[in-house]
Amino acid sequence: MLFRRRKPLPLAARIREALWPRKGFGRSVRYIGKRLLRIAATPHAVAAGVAAGVFATFTPFVGFHVLIALAVAWLLAGNLIAAALSTTIGNPLTFPFLWALTFRVGEAMLGIRPDTGGETVDLLHALEHLRFAELWQPVIKPMLAGGLLLGPVAAIPAYLATRYAVSSFRRRRAHRPRAVPSVDGN
Repeated sequence: MLFRRRKPLPLAARIREALWPRKGFGRSVRYIGKRLLRIAATPHAVAAGVAAGVFATFTPFVGFHVLIALAVAWLLAGNLIAAALSTTIGNPLTFPFLWALTFRVGEAMLGIRPDTGGETVDLLHALEHLRFAELWQPVIKPMLAGGLLLGPVAAIPAYLATRYAVSSFRRRRAHRPRAVPSVDGN
């Protein structure tokens, strides 16, 4: 391998590195942000793609976020790469908060009171046997309702911020002086 370590890391260090990178997660966030700014598409297309990805992140269908984002981006004439990249907003660090928020908002929208002691679900059993019907009423329906409300609420500011960022990035880049090669080749 070209970039392999001479002395491999011990197992504990490799596990720590996998859970929390040495340079933190900021580097990945900056990379995705720069990648979105440099996509060769109109500012509307990039922003619509980002908005589609943010919207898809609020749905409870975890394995299908990218597919949902691609479909919504296609409907909005958004950039598909921006849509796929922006679904990374939903990740293991943010999902617990997003799920709790969408669930509580969905309960409020549907008039479900958590203190009524309604139907209880053996979540582990239902997930183990993949019984969608058992999960629909008590879990997925409130999360979907909350996600369909909170998704656009989060997607609209994401659209506006991304469109402004892409437009201003391109304006700054257009006014930046270019390096002119000299006649002697230096």
